[in-house]
Amino acid sequence: MSNNYWLNGIMGLVVGDALGNPVQFMLRSDIKNRPNGFVTGLESGGVFNMPAGSWTDDSSLTLATLASIKEKGTADIKDIADNFVKWLNNGEFTPFGFAYDVGLGCESSIERYIKSNDPYNCGGTGERDNGNGALMRILPTCLYYYERQKIVCTSDDEAIEGIHSISGITHNHFRSKMCCGLYYFIVKSVLNGISTSHMEMNLFDIVQKGLDEGFKYYGHDIKNYTEMAHLGRLYHLEEFKALSEDKIKSSGYVIDTFEAAIWCLLNTDSYKECVLKAVNLGDDADTVAAVAGGLAGLYYGYDSIPEEWLNAIKKREWIEEMCEVKLYDQINS
Repeated sequence: MSNNYWLNGIMGLVVGDALGNPVQFMLRSDIKNRPNGFVTGLESGGVFNMPAGSWTDDSSLTLATLASIKEKGTADIKDIADNFVKWLNNGEFTPFGFAYDVGLGCESSIERYIKSNDPYNCGGTGERDNGNGALMRILPTCLYYYERQKIVCTSDDEAIEGIHSISGITHNHFRSKMCCGLYYFIVKSVLNGISTSHMEMNLFDIVQKGLDEGFKYYGHDIKNYTEMAHLGRLYHLEEFKALSEDKIKSSGYVIDTFEAAIWCLLNTDSYKECVLKAVNLGDDADTVAAVAGGLAGLYYGYDSIPEEWLNAIKKREWIEEMCEVKLYDQINS
């Protein structure tokens, strides 16, 4: 397995996104009843009528974040926000030179940033601003803070503060930021788990450990309890894993996306199975598969992604080059 966890996670996310692109917004029953049935590989078409291997805003904003971290050697919120503007207005970080599948929450927040030049206060803060547009792109920020903690022994407080700020560029409600923070704790648990041994801790235990640490962290402040209650099903992970598919929602609501991604991860045994299960849930299929695919890529590795899928990914070589991130000298300088 590749020891480059940037490559493992980012390509896991991008491929998941591309798999879901052709069937996003479709009901899972409609996917099942298509002439070609469930998704089994990369397809063309969909609401945006794109060729097979085309990724969407999920990957574009992830790559915009990654490009900033790689260039700056840090998680610079303003530079990341500037890259989001380049994506929206100039089509940078896209497969074909133009932004498509632009979420309303992201678009509105980026436009507010253009007017205010304030990346800390441009994201939506209302109850209805809890879409998955921050969670879908938070993986590079999580990887940055994981690596920073290894190099200079920083605290989870610093990591969560940074993750919340970068989440808040587009989604500044605490619920969305908390989901991004919990994703970080799972990312950290996955990377710590596989660096030890797959035999010592299985994937369920790794996810459980990440969630336990995340809930403990947020639970230190009683003011967080109301928001934490929205994730109550994940407090009992064995019961959650055993839920039938009809109890899992795959909408663009951040809680639904986070739950669906975890459920797919826990109920499969390979990268391929995980992302296909996510895609075939339908609705916001590309984002659920991107969020699940990032974690599955970290755990199963780059080599677990089918080569025929990798070969079809648009700008594959460019993305893989972006994943060659060397932060040690930059962080220590």
